[in-house]
Amino acid sequence: MKVKHFRDLQVWQRSMGLARSIYNLTAGFPRSERFGLTDQMRRAAVSVPSNIAEGHGRLSDKSFAVFLSQARGSLNELETQLELSIQLGFAQPAQCSAALQEIEELARMLNAFLTALRRPRPAVSR
Repeated sequence: MKVKHFRDLQVWQRSMGLARSIYNLTAGFPRSERFGLTDQMRRAAVSVPSNIAEGHGRLSDKSFAVFLSQARGSLNELETQLELSIQLGFAQPAQCSAALQEIEELARMLNAFLTALRRPRPAVSR
């Protein structure tokens, strides 16, 4: 599967939607968290599509896999931060439910993508 542009990747498109959702959610956090949890969550959310885009621009599947792994790590970080925001009372569970579900789906998509990239390709006969 050769994709010409990272914007064509469904996982990138959906992770951009997640980042927008996190920006909207954190807009309602206390001002005192502007440089705390708000900033951390936004950075983690932006990191997911950014790593997908950067990895796509690399010259090898191995390099791309490294960036997809970093995107997956950012999803885990964001999931933790969402859970913390609920525990601290900055957000209600219902507000975070869709984002948490999207994180799970994006993690599955990234895992499938990583599996496909790491699968040995058949030799091409000349």
